[in-house]
Amino acid sequence: MHKASKEIKEALPKVDLFIEILDARIPYSSENPMLAKLRGDKPCIKLLSKSDLADPERTQQWQEILEQERGVKTLAISIDQPEKLHRIVELIHKLVPQKQGKLIQAMITGIPNVGKSTLINQLTGRTIAKTGNEPAVTKGQQRIKLEDNLYLLDTPGVLWPKVENEHSSYRLGVTGAIKDTAMEYEDIAFYAAEFLLSAYPQLLKQRYELDELPETELELLEAIGRKRGCLRGGNRVDLNKVSMLFINELRAGTLGRITFESPEMRDNEEKQVAIQQALKEEKKDARKTRRKKK
Repeated sequence: MHKASKEIKEALPKVDLFIEILDARIPYSSENPMLAKLRGDKPCIKLLSKSDLADPERTQQWQEILEQERGVKTLAISIDQPEKLHRIVELIHKLVPQKQGKLIQAMITGIPNVGKSTLINQLTGRTIAKTGNEPAVTKGQQRIKLEDNLYLLDTPGVLWPKVENEHSSYRLGVTGAIKDTAMEYEDIAFYAAEFLLSAYPQLLKQRYELDELPETELELLEAIGRKRGCLRGGNRVDLNKVSMLFINELRAGTLGRITFESPEMRDNEEKQVAIQQALKEEKKDARKTRRKKK
């Protein structure tokens, strides 16, 4: 990730516009805070990918919020709507009016497993970027021709070194931006189950044919496990097995169209992160003071 960040910084002088791909299910958690600092006043197109898996009302709400930022335009996209892709090139020309003979270079960025390689292949009409339903498929920066005077600079998926917001960490795990080997399925399944019980109870009832919803996330996973035969000795529910099933169905959109965060949630969580960081600084200052007194 350090190498990818360095490559982005080195390419900045050549870049006219940024294209940042966000996961429509987690537009806040999949937005790279480093990019906002790096791009400065350069225009940016934020593409909300996998919008076919996200709650359409929430997607519209997020687009309105994101476009309040200066120089930002948004577009919700999905692999089942290739007709929308020509609008990306239209937006580029709108945001960066082309002068005679001048090249336009747009840098395309996004977190791992957000659909960047798939999008590039669709835009060019040929297989240029390697795709895969797992993080860290693109390994190095490459320059791709879209039109005579329009080029894309593709970069590896960058996930910032430290995610300050604990909720964002869980959401990145739920949607598959973090490698499965780096997390526990049970942890993210419990987190997702708690959220869905509150935000999308009807989808849970319909998918798992539940007359009444359990009150807790543990009870929900156990109910799903019994329905799906995720059992082990003594007729006990195998929590790891049902957690894997539950998360994989969430990622595939089998439960329905779900968005895991709202602008209001973002605002509240950022306040909490700011409070936590202030407390850390206070403790750090207190330790320095104690050392000086010694």
